[in-house]
Amino acid sequence: MNNKIFFPQPIIPPPAVKKDTKATPDSKKSSFEQLLKQQLEGELKFSQHAIQRLKSRNIQLGEAEMGRLKNAVSKAREKGAKDSLILMDNLALIVSVKNNTVITAVDEDNLKENVFTNIDSAVIV
Repeated sequence: MNNKIFFPQPIIPPPAVKKDTKATPDSKKSSFEQLLKQQLEGELKFSQHAIQRLKSRNIQLGEAEMGRLKNAVSKAREKGAKDSLILMDNLALIVSVKNNTVITAVDEDNLKENVFTNIDSAVIV
């Protein structure tokens, strides 16, 4: 005969799981999108061709101009542009929006009778 007495263990509910409002899939997605957007809109690069054009045409961009240029690129990106002509004061810049890179720069003297191809948008700043 089996003389063992069985005492069931009390049922202890698992500890309450706190719902992290910060870790919802939607917020993760939006925070990732924000991070990606910040990285994409971060530093504006200049191609070697653009650097040569800026030097040869004695074009200097200060902080204010760079801020306006970044803002213009951001606006173009929001509209889905890939390659954009940005007209700023007496300067035209071709920018690869998807690569965040200035491709070339043209000053006022060289703007006349110039044809810009392979662009899908223009931003006037």
